[in-house]
Amino acid sequence: MKKILICFAFAASTAFVKSQITITQTVGWLESAYLKWNPVSNAESYRVYYSGNGITDKLIDSQLIRSYGSYFRADIPGLSAGNYTFKVVPVINNTEGTGTTTSSVTVLAQDRTGFAHSDGRIPGAYNLDGTLKANAVVLYITPDTKNTVSLNVTGANSNPCVGLQTILDGFKKGNDTRPLAVRFIGNITDPSYLLNGDAVVENNKNASSSITLEGIGSDAVINGWGIRLKNATNIEVRNLGFMLTDAGEGDNLSLQQDNTYIWAHNNDLFYGKPGGDADQAKGDGALDAKKSTYITFSYNHFWDNGKSCLLGLSEDTTSGLYITYHHNWFDHSDSRHPRIRFYSAHVYNNYYDGNSKYGVGSTMGSSVFVEGNYFRNCKYPVLTSKQGTDIANGSVGTFSSENGGVVKAYNNFMTGQNAFIPYNSSTAASQFDAYVASTRNEVLGAQIKAFQGAGTYNNFDTNSSLYINSMTPDSPTVARDKAMQYSGRVSGGDISWTFNNATDDTSDAVNTGLMSLLQNYTSQMVFVQGESSSSTSGQTLLIASNNSQTVASGTAISPMIFTWGGTATDVSVSNLPSSGISFVKNTTNKTVTISGTPTSNVSFTITTTGTSGTSVSGTGSITVTTTGTNPQGNEVHNFTASGLSSSFYSFTSANMNSTDGSASYDGITLTKRLKIESSTNISYSTSAASSLTLVFDPTFTGTIKVDGTSYTASSGIVSIPTIAAGSHSITKGSVANLYYIKTQYQTTTTSRLSQTEVSQPKAIIYPNPVQNVFSISTPYVIESVIITNSTGKVMKEIRGNVQRVDISNFESGVYLLLIKTNQGLLQEKVIKK
Repeated sequence: MKKILICFAFAASTAFVKSQITITQTVGWLESAYLKWNPVSNAESYRVYYSGNGITDKLIDSQLIRSYGSYFRADIPGLSAGNYTFKVVPVINNTEGTGTTTSSVTVLAQDRTGFAHSDGRIPGAYNLDGTLKANAVVLYITPDTKNTVSLNVTGANSNPCVGLQTILDGFKKGNDTRPLAVRFIGNITDPSYLLNGDAVVENNKNASSSITLEGIGSDAVINGWGIRLKNATNIEVRNLGFMLTDAGEGDNLSLQQDNTYIWAHNNDLFYGKPGGDADQAKGDGALDAKKSTYITFSYNHFWDNGKSCLLGLSEDTTSGLYITYHHNWFDHSDSRHPRIRFYSAHVYNNYYDGNSKYGVGSTMGSSVFVEGNYFRNCKYPVLTSKQGTDIANGSVGTFSSENGGVVKAYNNFMTGQNAFIPYNSSTAASQFDAYVASTRNEVLGAQIKAFQGAGTYNNFDTNSSLYINSMTPDSPTVARDKAMQYSGRVSGGDISWTFNNATDDTSDAVNTGLMSLLQNYTSQMVFVQGESSSSTSGQTLLIASNNSQTVASGTAISPMIFTWGGTATDVSVSNLPSSGISFVKNTTNKTVTISGTPTSNVSFTITTTGTSGTSVSGTGSITVTTTGTNPQGNEVHNFTASGLSSSFYSFTSANMNSTDGSASYDGITLTKRLKIESSTNISYSTSAASSLTLVFDPTFTGTIKVDGTSYTASSGIVSIPTIAAGSHSITKGSVANLYYIKTQYQTTTTSRLSQTEVSQPKAIIYPNPVQNVFSISTPYVIESVIITNSTGKVMKEIRGNVQRVDISNFESGVYLLLIKTNQGLLQEKVIKK
């Protein structure tokens, strides 16, 4: 028997030695990161965790892990700027093996400069710090799921909505305001249902709605179809490669009509499918915008496109139309960079790299501020319709018979151009391409006007209410380098092509080599984890991203959808239906949808079943906050932990500061801060007398207004001992940054609890006993969790508003939880199976 046990132990030890992960690459990118590792022969799957910026061992979604045959790759989107480490763990016989942790890598912030982020809007499903917005729904679209992915959408004609376009149709009415992140993985050819060859995104311009369409990694491709935005607002499109579209509109990505606050960035735009007209050999438009406003197109890579960016069509007004183009790489593309009608356009810090026809074109009374761009061998850097270079040497004009606009230029670098004619009051007062300003904020007078149409410059760039007035652009050289480094998909994408400047700078013909590469493109991805035989040896359960929710009494939860797979054939649901919460199981789509209006706190567990593999469990929790005559305890809002999401405080015209600060209060480290601006309003209601504490930058000694009365900060703190019951508002006194708000009721029992231990209510720990991950439910704000073993040794310490804790690497036994909340300390026990 001893020999058998020794042999077994040796075999197990050998298996785990072989399971050691070798990580070959780790890269921090723009609010994301990725890593690669060599496959382990006996691993059935992998788990990837990340730590940093107050997060410890957070598990990424399984679909973010893909096999490329000789290596695996995981991409982690939704990271705020900072330093992170990543841990890869092989799963063997449904048990985690020995993990490998990377060294620290730095994640950079996205550049959100531009009109899309005006008026406090935050386009897309991500916060200003790059993390997912509260209650965001994440969909994964892969070659295998593009027609079968399903989602219950509020206001849809029928549910569940199945397939990409059907889900987008469900959001068309704008009734479902959950932030939606649609993540594309791999080479996505035409889904079975499109609208005239496009996936069309609409949300009835509901300002509470926000949608991101994004590629995962360096090889997400929209192949053969396009994306069209229509009657939409707060939309983000990023990190996608577009190629060979044959959509009816003809564009890779098109803003068709009536869109606002749109941000398209870091996309690769290749040839479309050749059309019938002579000028459609490279396809039609790459990135066009019509009848839309408050737009930013940034860090996109245009690959030899024929017609890159049409802007405007039949708007017939020059009022209220704003767009920004910055840090785009126009890589040997021919024309329309952009070609502008009507709009006020800020075109700055782009790299014009060997453009055979022209760079910026202005018509129809448009006002265009062109600054800090780098023009290398761009034939005509700037053209204004029917004047200057456009009609030089007897030319009939590049822009047909349309009226001209006015271009203001400042601090651009040009080399290798055929012609550029700056305004000169003596020699080029009417026949000029652009007015070259002597200072960035120079105001153009009425004498600077278009030769045809007599349009004048509206000086939008010197308007103090717009972002342009106070920004500092990069120098042209720095802008060129940034565009080359960061434009397009992650790390430049998976398609490599080098143009021959000697011929491609001046040629507008199709590059046959590049076209052939696109027409023969195949993905190197072998499978997405969870969608291949790699995972069929075990049962899987995809846990809803919004599985922990807090709602006010009488308010329905956002539906939670759990999806089972692998060898799991069914699931069981424990503790439901209960207290107004019920579930619906869809065995065809293998989903369980949790919904309802809770009457009290609810926790539940979903467990897979099947004839093979080991069952896995997932949990959910719902906390009900009561509003009424009896206060329920302190109300705390920590912007570092919760951003602009709160069930107690309402934020209007609120913008988070893109730059982190540093403050501390009640032992909490605070970094994220709300900008207190003239239009900012924080409102809330209390049902009894309360005190109010506001935490600003530690050096702040200015004022803040509460219900119209000014209060002066001392060392960054404003403390108001008594505020009567009723409705309240917090507004600007001085310019300030706010980290933290606390309303403390004076008559509630919980406000008088000892700061050493809270007696009621206790935290709910579930499931308990636990196999890998447990959740904590408490009405208080959690500040930290310390886990100790039976000897008192600290096993894990997590800071922040912790809701789920992973103890998969703990040995079996009983552990003590010390949970610090804004009301004091809670002590609970958890049993590790």
